Amino acid sequence: MVFMEVREIHPIVNIKRLVESNVLWNVRKRRGETMNGYFLTDKGQVRSHNEDAGGIFFNQHHQFLAVVADGMGGHRAGDVASNIATTSIHKRWLEAEKIETPDDAEKWLNEQIKEINKEVFQHAVDHEECQGMGTTIVASIGTDEFVTVAHIGDSRCYLANEFGFKQVTEDHSLVNELVRTGQISTQDAEHHPRKNVLLKALGTEEETSVDVKTIGWTEDNKLLLCSDGLSNKMSDDELIEFVEEPLPLEQAAEKLIQFANERGGEDNISLVLVHYDEPMEEGAS
Repeated sequence: MVFMEVREIHPIVNIKRLVESNVLWNVRKRRGETMNGYFLTDKGQVRSHNEDAGGIFFNQHHQFLAVVADGMGGHRAGDVASNIATTSIHKRWLEAEKIETPDDAEKWLNEQIKEINKEVFQHAVDHEECQGMGTTIVASIGTDEFVTVAHIGDSRCYLANEFGFKQVTEDHSLVNELVRTGQISTQDAEHHPRKNVLLKALGTEEETSVDVKTIGWTEDNKLLLCSDGLSNKMSDDELIEFVEEPLPLEQAAEKLIQFANERGGEDNISLVLVHYDEPMEEGAS
């Protein structure tokens, strides 16, 4: 098993970010529901540049794909890896067929992320300055009835619904493995000296596996995808307060970024918020 130290500070790379820093979208669904989404990223208070990337994208059938990627490792190349991952999955999504079932969504994410893993790996092979680079990725496909989530690394997905607020993904990290096997407590994990060690990342090896799962998705549910620059700074109880606060998504996202920065902001901070609004009453405008 290979351990990967992540999120070291590297000199800035002058490459054009192909994904907008913040994206707001709103789609009226055929039954009267509205889906709203917002992506926001910030370099934090310490890093000289932002190695995160992400966005919210639509296929030709108006189904959404939300993505957060947190670049790591290599010489000046963390942002290269995260941008390759994000722009590649975006281009593939634009050409995707309509997702009809959870099986369709799970198959699409699994196959596409494995192909993108090869792209990132090959780029590092072909460019000496990028050797050792990689990225986390968490991606979610949303339809009217369900959300399918795929991830590699420790960028997370959370769901808020009528049953509460829960983490959907499980970190591919050394600390999480120690907690899972009972070697340390969740409290110990918060301050563990090797908290930044990943067991798996996209693009660090030629072949990889992807964790994929589908969850129910109904009116008034909310989805949060984020890099560890946010999740390391806030407890679940704090996150749910911001997620459930009755604010426009862009304001909620800005407050989350601000909160993480006020607690040090040592890492880049990126998030996607998606809200599946309740149907409007008949005759409402």
